[in-house]
Amino acid sequence: TEALLGWRDNPAVDAIIIDHAEGRGFCSGGDIAFLRNSALNDGGVSGRKFFHDEYQLNHLLFTYPKSVIAFMDGITMGGGVGISQPATFRVATENTRFAMPETGIGLFPDVGGGWYLSRLPGRVGPFLALTGARLDGAECFEIGLATHYLPASTLAEAKADIAADPARADAILASYADAPPTARIAANVEQIDRLFASDRYEDILAALAAEGSDWSAKELATLGTKSPQTCKVALRQLHDSLACPNFAANMVMEYRIASRVLTLPDFAEGVRAVIVDKDNAPQWAPATPEGVTDDLIEGIFAPLPSNEEWKPL
Repeated sequence: TEALLGWRDNPAVDAIIIDHAEGRGFCSGGDIAFLRNSALNDGGVSGRKFFHDEYQLNHLLFTYPKSVIAFMDGITMGGGVGISQPATFRVATENTRFAMPETGIGLFPDVGGGWYLSRLPGRVGPFLALTGARLDGAECFEIGLATHYLPASTLAEAKADIAADPARADAILASYADAPPTARIAANVEQIDRLFASDRYEDILAALAAEGSDWSAKELATLGTKSPQTCKVALRQLHDSLACPNFAANMVMEYRIASRVLTLPDFAEGVRAVIVDKDNAPQWAPATPEGVTDDLIEGIFAPLPSNEEWKPL
């Protein structure tokens, strides 16, 4: 944030490249243990501060007046989605692994996920939000999460060319672009749109169960491992995001959700099961979708006190 604010009005800076180190991509998850510790030990105070600052960065990137180029060459998940999706140009490669897997740890697809996923074609967004499905670079390009698909072997040259002539970033990326392989998700779009059509979680589960195909059985089994509470939160989040007049309004909503979900039992339990103890046997509370009441969801989405609401920088 400090760097972006310093460069925003600097005439010597024409464009921003967001890159990664060590070949892993925008690999997040280090924040999760910190957030769980906050939920368990300080009532979520430091965790809410983290979300507040992170969301300000997401919004700053979304509204940035200069071109931003994000290279999604590797893992692009969770917080990594928050710093890549606001970029003007989003470059996928054969190494890209994109996902918003938060429902598996009792969280929800935040960092602007409500905005990005809800605006994907058909019902792909709710499918990704609920299942945490991992997409490769070709799939990201197919559905619009990436603006360009480049072979990883060309990235160093592309970055050097952009640094030499930032105003031509789009044309430079296009000159290195390659035709991606067939996107696997294309073969499943029809059934995703049909079986994930409802904004009511129980309807989706019933549709998958009634379908009786290998694919629907696999997705139903996947959903059986997710937090029922945060699956319902995600569906409501994506639905409500479409009514948000701008990205800031979406982030106000997501901060309200984060402030509540952080200290509900499912988050600490999900992180314990997946990241701390690694037994992959979370005990969700409520344990079933039917147990997640409308009142619980309404409380999660309710406005915060005026002095606690999220605000952009």
